[in-house]
Amino acid sequence: MKIVFIGQPNSGKSAIFNYFSGYKSAVSNFPGTTVRYLESQVVFDGQVITCVDLPGVYSITSIDQAELEARNYLLAGDYDVIIDVIDASHLGRSLELTLELLNLEQPLVVALNMMDEAERKGVRIDVPKLSRILEIPVVPTIATAGRGLTDLLQTAINYKPDWVRPEPILFSRDVEQEIDNLAAQLNPLHPQELGMPQRFMIVKLLENDPHLLKLVRRRHPHCLGLIREHQKKLTQTHGRSSEKVISSERHALSIDLFEQVARVTPAQKPDWRDTLNRISTHKFWGYVVLILILGLFYQGVFRFGQYTENFLLGYLDEAQKLGQTWLGSQTLAYGLMDGLLTGIFGGVAIVLPYLTPFMVGLAILEDSGYLPRVAFLMDNFMHSLGLHGKSIIPFMLGYGCSVPAVLATRILGSVRDRLVVAILVILIPCSARSVIIFALVAYALGPYYALGVYFFNLLIVGILGRLSTWILPEVSPGILMEIPEFRIPTLANMINKTWLSLKDFMVVAWPILIVGCLVLSLLKFFGLEGYVNNAFSPLTTLLGLPSQVGSTLVFGIMRKELTLVMLSEAMGTNQLHTVLTNVQLLTFTIFVLFYIPCASTIAALSREIGWKSTTLAVLGCFTLALTLGLITRLVGNFIL
Repeated sequence: MKIVFIGQPNSGKSAIFNYFSGYKSAVSNFPGTTVRYLESQVVFDGQVITCVDLPGVYSITSIDQAELEARNYLLAGDYDVIIDVIDASHLGRSLELTLELLNLEQPLVVALNMMDEAERKGVRIDVPKLSRILEIPVVPTIATAGRGLTDLLQTAINYKPDWVRPEPILFSRDVEQEIDNLAAQLNPLHPQELGMPQRFMIVKLLENDPHLLKLVRRRHPHCLGLIREHQKKLTQTHGRSSEKVISSERHALSIDLFEQVARVTPAQKPDWRDTLNRISTHKFWGYVVLILILGLFYQGVFRFGQYTENFLLGYLDEAQKLGQTWLGSQTLAYGLMDGLLTGIFGGVAIVLPYLTPFMVGLAILEDSGYLPRVAFLMDNFMHSLGLHGKSIIPFMLGYGCSVPAVLATRILGSVRDRLVVAILVILIPCSARSVIIFALVAYALGPYYALGVYFFNLLIVGILGRLSTWILPEVSPGILMEIPEFRIPTLANMINKTWLSLKDFMVVAWPILIVGCLVLSLLKFFGLEGYVNNAFSPLTTLLGLPSQVGSTLVFGIMRKELTLVMLSEAMGTNQLHTVLTNVQLLTFTIFVLFYIPCASTIAALSREIGWKSTTLAVLGCFTLALTLGLITRLVGNFIL
């Protein structure tokens, strides 16, 4: 059996999916987190069930890539039941998607989630009445507490065999008349040929759905005139476009349903969330709070990482001394042991001390609901770059990992915006590159130098974004984005989210790191390291870096974390500030920050913008990194 989860952004859909399947989908109090569908299997009552988490969408009209991907999956029909996850605290708005899903004529169960939030706002919902009106099961749930979720899955399993197609909830009489007229004049085989129910197809055609009209234009061009004629009739009778007529009808039905099933008590006094929301989005104090939070965030990461790194590296030094005593410093056995120790301790003593608090802090900012406020504050900055306000979402995700940031560009409607933002987000320092910034710049020069690197990065991204508006001019519309409620992050979600990020490093990067250190040790022992370094000597000489640095840059293309630890192995010490000058440390950091993205990011880029644009982006990154590295070297000699 296959069950599909769909819902509007921030409805708790992925939280329910994770409850059944284990933590496999990113969950945060931040709209647009799921950018592609995920599948997982779960055993329930002895039955193997496939759960599918679709991207969060407000509608299944194919306006952006996330909506198109969700709709194509739903129309394919390769599933048994749809679970529509609704935010009960925004019931009037959330039911609009439910009305669209009813037209798919597939078994549908509603998960009325966030019932606790609804009660806090004074909204009391008559769940049985809502179920009777919609003629489908409605199950109240609280995903964060795990309440009602077992009942939800059991209801979905039991509902499939007994499913009877519910009667559609009708629009106004004149709109229904146009739907009937168009249906009567179109070939009844067209819906079957296009793979969708008739009413769904007719409504979407009147709604001017771009993807569906493109299909009709390609297969039945003679029908376009008829469709335009009925759209024009709706426009003339209502005084606005046909798509606005349909969306207004759906909205009116949703509000009517809300008023039938919900009772709202007088609003309570404003609580701490309302006060915090006003301050965090204030035109002056909002930016003050932003600077304070980012300052505390980076100070916390640096202090924790510095203390932990110093503590753990002491054990590495002791282990290396014992190895030299037992095996001799010039033996192959010691070389292998040294490479193995460096690889193991490189992960546990250099990468994880900075990566762990960084991911924990990012999870707190996401789950609390603060990141959407940052997006609101940064909207003007995005428009100054000539980019859509929603571009801030991929940029925010980029500080965690470049791969989901690149994939998230599909939420942008413009091809030009998707191309520009996909190229710019790979320049944002992801968690792996942040480890390099903290472990090198913050450790040797201080945390404020590290913060300066971040601001320098934003400056470069801003300049490149501005240049893009001159090369590819386009008017960018304003941002329309949900600002969710502030919430207290749950410990379980924070642990799961942090583990999901750390597991990627531990399972993928750490083994490569250990093998890389062993290989580098063997190259050193047999005197072959020089050949690799000689190949990179023009680059390292130009940047004023030691020749040993050359071999480390190869590993940076596989995983960015590897660059730091391989540098320690190549230089023969973990105390890099004792063998590299401050200028060299800063130059190396700036070069790696803008250097060729990792292999996973390159693969994601090729999928989103094509290999040709990806190749140009990679070459551009290398050129930019080299240019900025040279500038850092020249300027650094005067100020450091």
